Order: sequence, then structure tokens, then C-alpha cells
Amino acid sequence: MKCPYCGGTDNKVIDSRLSKEGTAIRRRRDCAGCGRRFTTYERVEEILPMVVKKDNRREPFSRSKIYDGIRKAVQKRPVSVEKIEAFLEEIERGYQESSKKEVPSREIGEKVIAKLKEWDEVAYVRFASVYRQFADVNEFMSELEDLIKERKKKTNDWDSENG
Repeated sequence: MKCPYCGGTDNKVIDSRLSKEGTAIRRRRDCAGCGRRFTTYERVEEILPMVVKKDNRREPFSRSKIYDGIRKAVQKRPVSVEKIEAFLEEIERGYQESSKKEVPSREIGEKVIAKLKEWDEVAYVRFASVYRQFADVNEFMSELEDLIKERKKKTNDWDSENG
């Protein structure tokens, strides 16, 4: 670490402690070159991919954009903020661990839509109607029919297992 006063790199850590927020380590250093003390902070580097939009524009990954879309879909539905936060953590952690440089927005959207389908059918349909940009009512009805068929299959499977 370079001393901010003399530019020397020969220094030692004399004290380390966790920051108030718990997101960094605060280190107090003593410069061997000029004898002055200075403070540095060590943080985890969050490397998230760029998101490639449908029109090939690139934007930084935005947790808040995903959260806003989910929040609108689950409005007045029985989906807790804790569930949403845990899902967002899962997505972020997955992309940090994958070390992908870019990810298509479609990939993120499909993860969201799959999770909403698991949580709440109404939220799923709300999100799907915006995300999939149905051209007309027939496409929307087709999506609803698929959902109904899936629900009936689950009910029939459950009935046959628990007869």
C-alpha cells in the first residue's frame, strides 16, 4: 500500500478492525519512510456482469431494476420481501461466482419468471404479460392455458400419489 504522504510502499499494519457497517476492514498503517500514519479500507470487490439488452445495448447489472420488476408483479400478493431479497442474493451470488463478463437480459428475465411461477401464479402472469410483450390477447390466453394445464397436471399427479 502506498503512503499518501510520501509515496513509499514500506509500511506496516498496526491495527485492524471491522468497519461500523461490517462491509469493510479498517486498517491503521504506519509508514516506515516518513513515520506518518494513515488509514486504509479493504472491501470485497463485487464483480457483476454487464447486461446485454435485446437491442444489444450494455448496462451494468442492477439489482434494483430486478427488485422493482418483481415488486410490481407481487404487489398485493402473498410474497414476502424476505423471499424476494433471498432470491436477489441468489442471483447476484451466482453471477459473481460465474465470473461471466456479460449476461443476456433474457437469461435474468427467465430466472425471475421461473421463480414467480413457483411463488404465485398471479404475480407470474403479471410479470409475463410485461416481460414477454404479448402481441395480442391470443398469446396471453395461450400462456394462461399452459398455466392451467400445468396446474391440473400437478393436481392429478398429487391425487394419484395420495389416492
